[in-house]
Amino acid sequence: MPTEPWLLIDSSPVPHQDELMELVSRGKELVLRVGGRELMCNKVHGSEDALADLACDRIGTRPEARILIGGLGMGFTLAAALRRVGPEARVVVAELVSAVVKWNRGVLGEAAGFPLNDPRASVHEGDVAEVIRVAHGAWDAILLDVDNGPTALTKSTNDWLYGASGLQAAFLALRPGGILGVWSAAPDSGFTRRMDRAGFDVVPEEVRSRGARGGRRHVVWIGTRRTDGPEWLGRGARG
Repeated sequence: MPTEPWLLIDSSPVPHQDELMELVSRGKELVLRVGGRELMCNKVHGSEDALADLACDRIGTRPEARILIGGLGMGFTLAAALRRVGPEARVVVAELVSAVVKWNRGVLGEAAGFPLNDPRASVHEGDVAEVIRVAHGAWDAILLDVDNGPTALTKSTNDWLYGASGLQAAFLALRPGGILGVWSAAPDSGFTRRMDRAGFDVVPEEVRSRGARGGRRHVVWIGTRRTDGPEWLGRGARG
């Protein structure tokens, strides 16, 4: 039996790149891809859910938790965070590609239960790095699901987020004891060491793309902001 073809629903330029982001469908399956590379699928989101769940396990029941999510995708991490926080919490999601926000308010919204309609959720249409740079002690958790993780596929400027300067900025943007959660398609021991040097007690957690049903192995780093300042803090953070 021939395979049903993929149908293009919409596409959009990715800022600062020559490639297009495409939303395609095949039956009930929806996929986001860039340059023909699949980024996310509505049928496979266990590790995106785990990013929020693992972080929320650490922040506990803070009644007015403030969570920043870098990367909206199909809304699964946002939806998982909203399921775990209380009525006074606020979750801000930063998304660089404005079309992704539009798709989540429309054809993509049903996949994750329209989390953008939740009054506790808001959107910053822009780079999550912009939010991190200007926030000092503002967040209980910062969750990064940007590109493919520390080894970026689609946007070279994501390197700042995962490098020493970005991790130091995240440390400063978090409240004491705050959580930095980072999703990745693959392990990266060098990134674990960078998180440690930036001032986080870090645990890399193996998670599965289909959650309890298995699937590909992904990694979520959960870093807790240490109360004792790291070495670089005494020298002043690099921008």
